[in-house]
Amino acid sequence: MKNTEDMEVKNELIEAVKTKMTFAELGVNEQLVKSVTELGYTHATEIQERSIPVLISGTKDFIGLAQTGTGKTAAFGLPLIQLIKTADKHPQALVVCPTRELCMQIVNEINLFKKHVSGLQVLAVYGGTSIGMQIRDLKRGVQIVVATPGRLIDLIERKAINLEQIEYVVLDEADEMLNMGFQDDIEFILKNTPNRESIWLFSATMPPEIRKVSKRYMKEPVEVTIGKVNATNKSIDHQYYLTSAQHRYETLKRIIDFNPGIYGIIFTRTKADAQEITQRLTREGYDIDALHGDLTQQQRDKVMGQFRDKTLQLLIATDVAARGIDVKGITHVINYELPDDVEVYTHRSGRTGRAGSHGNCISIVHSRESYRLRQIENINKCTFHKLDIPSGKDVCRKQFFHLMDKLMSTDVSHGDYETYVPMLAEKFADMSKEEILTRFAALEFNRFLSYYENAQDLNIRAAEKGRRDVGGMQDRNRERGRNEYSDRRSGGDRSNDRGDRGADRGDRGDGRGRTANRAAAGSTRLFVNLGTKDGFYKASFLQFVLDMSDLKKEVLGKIDMRDMNSWIEIESSAAKKMISAIDGKSYKGRRIRMNDADSGGPRGFNKNEG
Repeated sequence: MKNTEDMEVKNELIEAVKTKMTFAELGVNEQLVKSVTELGYTHATEIQERSIPVLISGTKDFIGLAQTGTGKTAAFGLPLIQLIKTADKHPQALVVCPTRELCMQIVNEINLFKKHVSGLQVLAVYGGTSIGMQIRDLKRGVQIVVATPGRLIDLIERKAINLEQIEYVVLDEADEMLNMGFQDDIEFILKNTPNRESIWLFSATMPPEIRKVSKRYMKEPVEVTIGKVNATNKSIDHQYYLTSAQHRYETLKRIIDFNPGIYGIIFTRTKADAQEITQRLTREGYDIDALHGDLTQQQRDKVMGQFRDKTLQLLIATDVAARGIDVKGITHVINYELPDDVEVYTHRSGRTGRAGSHGNCISIVHSRESYRLRQIENINKCTFHKLDIPSGKDVCRKQFFHLMDKLMSTDVSHGDYETYVPMLAEKFADMSKEEILTRFAALEFNRFLSYYENAQDLNIRAAEKGRRDVGGMQDRNRERGRNEYSDRRSGGDRSNDRGDRGADRGDRGDGRGRTANRAAAGSTRLFVNLGTKDGFYKASFLQFVLDMSDLKKEVLGKIDMRDMNSWIEIESSAAKKMISAIDGKSYKGRRIRMNDADSGGPRGFNKNEG
């Protein structure tokens, strides 16, 4: 276990040595330099080099924008350890992060950094485990608390933790916390640290919500950007396969089979999709499991443990369930569908290509979604490479050579195989070497050969694509007109600040003009008392209602969000299911009310508006 943790920290620290500055030259003290050196590294990554001298002063607010895997934990962890007064046995520093997994990772790394610092205690507090045990640990005296927002607020309300003596607040993965709806929680936490010396905010992207929080609570922060805001990791190869909607699952299977050494995460929009794909792939013999919001913490820990141990080759997850997952060595991220939000794409792709290693982010794209790739390229400053979906023969050839490579690299030095060689030679005396090899290959390989023997071509060829593009262009023109109208009507609200999201979710159509004309084709308009004040933007709100209702994205039309309320167009046949799934449930302590807007929406709202 210790060796694994050491290697993780080494990978985190080494990203790529772009400068020759050592940690000692950055002002890091002797004990910490010794710890880092024992991990094998003396040179800082770019984010560490530019943040550590600022943070060691302890008096300046700081914003660090950098991709995951660039060494951000050391960037704030080393200065925190150096600033802590070990003689004082109360919380002096607070690190807030979005998930249990990230919380535990940060604590593990800080513990390695403080190896030669005596008297310093670090505690992780998060949901899903005994709060009583965490309260007892707090009473024993800790100086650094690493917490998820929900559990931290529970401790504050129980008066189990006193934040008035907190001097340093670190918000790690700030954009993910806001995307998960934690904005109110973060502001509550900041209000309860009145005597802090500084706030250090680290994020991969800089959405308007983070900018607002920084303006409200930070004083003239020093801002450091590594690369470009929203830019993706240069170690990641961004690829896409163009296919039709009905071939999406078969395309996914073919991608997996064409990459026999794959160790990756497949992202879906909804937990229903995650469960369905997991069940289908499991039945077909793949080592795979799903991660979604219905799992208990114990089930989630079991799945994540199997994935980290590589008992599972693949993990299927929704964006909500996968927040904060940080697993080393992931070779591939696969987008079963493109996300609605460009920032979500950034976080998905950031699961691979970490610490300078190469990664692949693959997207399965419907022909009418291809224009959205250009949006991601423009905002994320990356280039997508179009690949042909492998043929059945391509897959078989790749699997065959993988099998041969495994055979050639098999270690036979640790067994008494010489005892059995004479028996094997006698058994196969009447067979030629070629026949033995052929039979061995057939034993291992028949499944692929039979499955792919008559496999169809899943690529969209030029003639078919030309026919589709005509319809797609007409749909996009209609959608563009709707979006422009919505932008003028809304007067520059939150959706306009995020042009990459599409003000009216025009990309939600199924290619037959269905989205633009759904109102005339039997739809219902639902009212719900949740809005942007609850920390939602359109992409996260869409994910929330789909996860709650287990409905498919295709049944939804336009989503119209206001501060306190929202309106959703939905196919009439699915409206009752959504209402029964969501109405009466609670969100952050508030009862959700959802009903038919024509019969129960607030007065004064014109149902034909927008």
